[in-house]
Amino acid sequence: MSKAERTRQFIIEKTAPIFNVKGYAGTSLNDMISATGLTKGSIYGNFENKDEVALAAFEHNLKCMFTAVRVEMDKKSTAREKLLVYVDIYENFLHHPFPAGGCPILNTSTEADDTHPRLREKASDAITSWKNAISGLIKKGIVDNEFSSHIDPEETAISIIALIEGGIMIGKVTGKLNYRKAIMKAVQKMINDLE
Repeated sequence: MSKAERTRQFIIEKTAPIFNVKGYAGTSLNDMISATGLTKGSIYGNFENKDEVALAAFEHNLKCMFTAVRVEMDKKSTAREKLLVYVDIYENFLHHPFPAGGCPILNTSTEADDTHPRLREKASDAITSWKNAISGLIKKGIVDNEFSSHIDPEETAISIIALIEGGIMIGKVTGKLNYRKAIMKAVQKMINDLE
């Protein structure tokens, strides 16, 4: 890795938590300078503009999130056990190496849907990727006779995502963790009922 690549990665890693907590609009150049200890010239010498930093930060946060899930899934053997990892991670994400500020897909989606087309597109792609991963696990469960062949993998996958993201959003907005926990129980039941 060249010095420029290391500096770029350093900027991404230091600003990613800020973008995930404060959002694109809420993150200022001063926030980026404070987090990195670099000058404006150093930051914008490695990135064209704030948009480019925000897009790279989102990718970094997304990778952290998916890595935390994959690490836990690798410890499981059945499709059901792997799907239940989502319940554990999202119910207890403070106990996992999850991005500061919570789910970057939810955080970015709610802010960028009408204000930042490139970030919205990245969030949309992330949801599609996540849906495909869950759908793939469900298909494997069907092939392994773990789940009923009558299940629609895509419909079930997007429903699981909607419940998870909705549970996080409701918990954050109301400040009531028991709401998130109740919704995660519904996700758990949905996964356990895939027979």
